[in-house]
Amino acid sequence: MSDQPAWPRRLLRGLRTAAGHYEEVFSAPYRAGLEREARRQQDLLVTLLFLEALGVDNPASDVTVELYPELVEAYHDWHRREGMERSPEPGVCC
Repeated sequence: MSDQPAWPRRLLRGLRTAAGHYEEVFSAPYRAGLEREARRQQDLLVTLLFLEALGVDNPASDVTVELYPELVEAYHDWHRREGMERSPEPGVCC
């Protein structure tokens, strides 16, 4: 038998059965903060990708042009969160 006490294994087994996955129990207190940070980073990415729509030259446009089709919906959500009723760039979304 191993030299380790059995209580850590019992605790993890109990957490798995009680909460489904023990990772969720440990990450639950941080979930809102992590989601907020992910949204902030996505907003920054959308802002960088659509700088031309805001009237600023995008120095990375050669690299980011492939991401435009994937992020049009995210752009729509972003400009609505920023308080713009319609897209500043006609034809991008609404």
